[in-house]
Amino acid sequence: MLTVSDLSKRYGEKYLFHSVSFIINKGERVGLVGPNGCGKTTLLRILLGQEAADGGSVRLDIPLSRVGYLPQAFEHAGNASVRESLDAQSTDSARLAGELQRLAELLAQPASVEREKVEAAYADVLEKLCELGPDMQEHELREILSGLDLADLDLDQPVAILSGGQKTRLGLAQLLIRQPLLMILDEPTNHLDISGLEWLEGYLSRYRGAMLIVSHDRTFLDRTVTRILEMDPQKREVSSYAGNYSQYAAAKENEKVKYAQAYKEQETRIAQLQSAVQALEGQARKIEGETIDFYWRKRAMKVARAAVVRRKRVERMLASEDHLDKPQQTWDMKLEFINTPESGQDVLTLEQVSKCFGSHRLFSEVNLLLRRKERIVLLGANGSGKTTLLRMIMGLEPATTGSIRVGANVKIGYLSQEQETFDPQSTPYDLVRSCAPLNETEARAFLHYFLFKGDEVFVPSGSLSYGERARLALGLLVLQQCNLLLLDEPINHLDIPSRENFEQALSAYTGTALAVVHDRYFAQRYASAVWAVTKGHIVRFADYDDYRRNS
Repeated sequence: MLTVSDLSKRYGEKYLFHSVSFIINKGERVGLVGPNGCGKTTLLRILLGQEAADGGSVRLDIPLSRVGYLPQAFEHAGNASVRESLDAQSTDSARLAGELQRLAELLAQPASVEREKVEAAYADVLEKLCELGPDMQEHELREILSGLDLADLDLDQPVAILSGGQKTRLGLAQLLIRQPLLMILDEPTNHLDISGLEWLEGYLSRYRGAMLIVSHDRTFLDRTVTRILEMDPQKREVSSYAGNYSQYAAAKENEKVKYAQAYKEQETRIAQLQSAVQALEGQARKIEGETIDFYWRKRAMKVARAAVVRRKRVERMLASEDHLDKPQQTWDMKLEFINTPESGQDVLTLEQVSKCFGSHRLFSEVNLLLRRKERIVLLGANGSGKTTLLRMIMGLEPATTGSIRVGANVKIGYLSQEQETFDPQSTPYDLVRSCAPLNETEARAFLHYFLFKGDEVFVPSGSLSYGERARLALGLLVLQQCNLLLLDEPINHLDIPSRENFEQALSAYTGTALAVVHDRYFAQRYASAVWAVTKGHIVRFADYDDYRRNS
């Protein structure tokens, strides 16, 4: 269905990737993983003909119109309504069917000089109609809109006024409605809550076409793909692994262990040979220096020749294609919370708290206690009030009723979902130095731990990507030495290595945390308890598994 051969892409003299080859067969489900910036989105654009490669080829065995693509930043026609966006395929089908009927009627008339042109036009329209695929049934359309939390949208409102999350979900709905033979999805899980993620996983499990999915959601990859393509930014190559994400991760760890062991054995063997060479050379020099006797000097020459033989063996080993390079250390984001001051035992108390916007009630009669060192994950559907609750705790939004009390010696660090607390003109360097008394060298060294190198520290924060801003926000929380972290989707724009690093740091964090997340992998491994917004209340569960069993 899709064949990629020796594909390469470079910017200037630097290769983004090279010699990339793989095949996606009919009905196959493939995940594409790799750290941010390694070229995943560029590769997808090349596969779709939206960007040129510097070498290699891409062959599709199906019409490009039967390939569905969901980019990270989905754009709709400026003046289109929701209905028009969703009905695009049906409109095309009706138009083409009408044109096919008109041409058929022309062909039924007596022969004319235009018959060959009409026959060619008829064949062209018929091919385009076949490429569109079957129209979706009404109940299937309703299922998609409901599953993506779009069922309540006013279909006549302009797409332009929708939120970014709604636009992305509408783009996904559009794609599913088209029923392409090959779906290429770039971060399809963005802006989906847990129920939406689980619905999409179920829908894709029934989907009969092929899929190529870029995602940092490990649980989603575990449940949707059967093969992983890994983009390695160091080798600038793509490798294939059978199985889902967890199986890939286990295979990678096994590879790393085997390579390290083989490298250690190789270095031990080389060291032994080099030591033997030195010993033989020393023995030969000693003999030559101690005697002029012909027999012993001849013996010294034999020892020296043995040393030369072993030295050449070492040189051949070092020059061999089988020689193993030292395992490279990947420079992932470094995150360590240090010098966290201790708070009182009761960190946060909510008593009879409710929040309403006009007649719309988000939640009411909330009575919860957050204790020191607890790690709470706050779950709930999109729009249920999770972000609002964090803003209420910060004092940025008033409670409708009830009280919210922060405990003794509590210093709150707040990471908002869109990092809108940054001054867009301030640079990472400015923000770090405003948070802590660091000199230039110390500030640059600190930012380097969060992957800001060279002049990147002077880029205005308003020009940074979401992932870069997320890394910067985490760094600032480290500097502020907060003992209560309120985190609103802290890993949403982080790649998998950075997510894992963040999880490890939070697990070692000695303060208290309340985090809104939709990453189930994170929730299951990190949460000491769960607060879930459900049916107008916020309910506490012992852990994520307890939440899944009882929600």
